[in-house]
Amino acid sequence: MPKPVLSVFPRDDSTTRVYAHIDRVGASTSPDFVLVHGIGMSHRYFRRLHARLAAAGNVYSIDLPGYGGNRRPRASMSVRDGAVAIAATLDAMGLRSCVVVGHSMGAQFAADLGILRPDLVSHLVLIAPVVDPRHPTALGHALPMMVNSLFEKPIINAIEFADYVRCGPRWYFSQLREMTTHSIAGRLALVTMPVLVLRGARDALVTRQWSTALAACVTGGRAESIRGGAHVIQYSQPKRVAAAIARFLAPTAV
Repeated sequence: MPKPVLSVFPRDDSTTRVYAHIDRVGASTSPDFVLVHGIGMSHRYFRRLHARLAAAGNVYSIDLPGYGGNRRPRASMSVRDGAVAIAATLDAMGLRSCVVVGHSMGAQFAADLGILRPDLVSHLVLIAPVVDPRHPTALGHALPMMVNSLFEKPIINAIEFADYVRCGPRWYFSQLREMTTHSIAGRLALVTMPVLVLRGARDALVTRQWSTALAACVTGGRAESIRGGAHVIQYSQPKRVAAAIARFLAPTAV
């Protein structure tokens, strides 16, 4: 994979500059795919999906402030702050009308980006979006995540552990508060572009009922379960995830 490009953008609420890097693979043709990671994570757990989506276009993976070795902002980053950071980075790259794919908390960032800057987003793909109202608290979130780890491949658990260590407990728990107080269902009611909600059939954190309810928040929204996967289906089942995205985009984009 090519060496990541470093993109720099300012915080909108201070003079502090924070950083995000973008991995780019694939052809020079459209569509442009933008992949947004979840809490504690980085671009690394998108690598297998990169290779699949690269057959259709360019793939960019953003490491948000405080993640993937990036410097942490002075204050906790809200979901809107994350969306602003993504928008500024895409502006710097000259990108428009992207297929934005968000995983877990990344689905929250992606949905808010679609509301804040619809010119940047042609389609939204929300993979394992949180927070399912059956698990609304940090403690309620923890047990299903532990159950999910039993169904994930060891390499996925290893990547997650290493990224959590890089993120650090202070930043992780500040972001956990932001995640569990954000209502993605309420925000999706304001989204105007097509939305696909994907979950792993074994995901103990994101239920079928929840993913179906989220898709119903958007006119023409679609929900699909991926066989053989738990929470991190973009790594465990990249071929099936890419195929679901292709069906969602057909016939106009892929």
